[in-house]
Amino acid sequence: MNITRNNVDALNAVVTVEVEKNDYAEKVDKILADYRKNAAIKGFRKGTVPMSLIQKQYGKAILLEEVNKLLQDNLNKYLVAEKLDILGNPLPKVTEDFNWDLEDYKFEFELGLAPEFKVDLSAKNDLVHYKIIADEKMLNDQVARIQKQYGKLIAKDTVGEGDDVSGFFTNEEKAINNRTTLSLDVFADKKTANSFIGKKVGDVMTLKTKGLFDDDHKLMDFLAIGHDDVHGLDVEVSFTIDEVTTHEPATLDQELFDKLFGPKAVTSVAELKAKIKEDAEQQFIQQSDQKFLNDVTESLIASTKFDLPSSFLKKWIQTAGENPMTAEEAEAEYTKSENGLRYQLIEGKIMAENNLQITFEELKDFTSNVIKKQMAQFGQMNPTDEDVQGIVARVMSNQDEVKRLSEQVMSEKMLNLFKDKVKAKAKEVSYDEFIKAMYGELNH
Repeated sequence: MNITRNNVDALNAVVTVEVEKNDYAEKVDKILADYRKNAAIKGFRKGTVPMSLIQKQYGKAILLEEVNKLLQDNLNKYLVAEKLDILGNPLPKVTEDFNWDLEDYKFEFELGLAPEFKVDLSAKNDLVHYKIIADEKMLNDQVARIQKQYGKLIAKDTVGEGDDVSGFFTNEEKAINNRTTLSLDVFADKKTANSFIGKKVGDVMTLKTKGLFDDDHKLMDFLAIGHDDVHGLDVEVSFTIDEVTTHEPATLDQELFDKLFGPKAVTSVAELKAKIKEDAEQQFIQQSDQKFLNDVTESLIASTKFDLPSSFLKKWIQTAGENPMTAEEAEAEYTKSENGLRYQLIEGKIMAENNLQITFEELKDFTSNVIKKQMAQFGQMNPTDEDVQGIVARVMSNQDEVKRLSEQVMSEKMLNLFKDKVKAKAKEVSYDEFIKAMYGELNH
């Protein structure tokens, strides 16, 4: 067997595999002999069927199967030996006049080669790594929410100042039908809030969505619609009141502090705010880091320039799935997945150049910490090591879970690498400002 390669260009190659009779003949003859021993053909005793008849009946199918096995095995060995970094899988070139009646065969396979490129993590960019601060407004709002949550809830028939109103937002055209609870101070216009005063359970309000709240993103929560639909939304919605409640706020005393944090952990409103600030900002780190990771990913895709063997990949996409695609469908799929493929190549190079690997112990420790956090959420604050390790063993026996957890560990390693090597401007913002930055509405 002879295998040769012709590099069409930097991204495409054709591998030719020449199969001679002596590469497959012995194997085919042995299989045919085994068939002859066991063949049950009318008119012949078992084991006495003429080889010519076995050859005629089974020879072509066995030949095809054995030659294909040879091709697959030797082509894979060749790719490994030559250290070829290919995209997708080799595609056989179709030959219209291919003749299986010959004894020697020639097969050609198209290859899509991975491009050569460099990744510069320290390059100049306009990235921002946000530090989200729990500002005084947020702290005061959170204290008020705690007082409301632990206070007394009183049902009413008529809406008054400071009450909460529950009901259904509806709009048939936009398929809006969402029950929500809101306080009157949520509206951007005082006039809208005042229009609720004196209304009763069962009354229906007609409201305009444009300028209803001080931030259009609040429409996402109150109307249960997507981000793309909220900007500039200008329709009338009905709000049917089905419940009115008022709160008698809880007193900010030691009894409440102990209920929230345990005996004497917090002893004043100042300490309460400090605790809220610490907990909130700890949670914000994860959100800030995720945005930073996403922003670096997008920046690397945009700034790391290289060509792909696009024509080859589109042909490969047509045959890669369970159901073959048309050329048009493959074109659309390639357009949709191109950036993902580019980042896979960029990420692979970053991992190789920075020796980012996951050890079994790292994965086990990460899984253990995830399980402990989950157990804590259900009140199991001090599980035994034996209990945790038992769950770890069960989780890590599931290949899908191992893959998912490995991706999380590698994502954490990439984030830490980016924090270390990617130049980004640090900026302190409030949570509201961060949300605007998430949607590209905050100037850097």
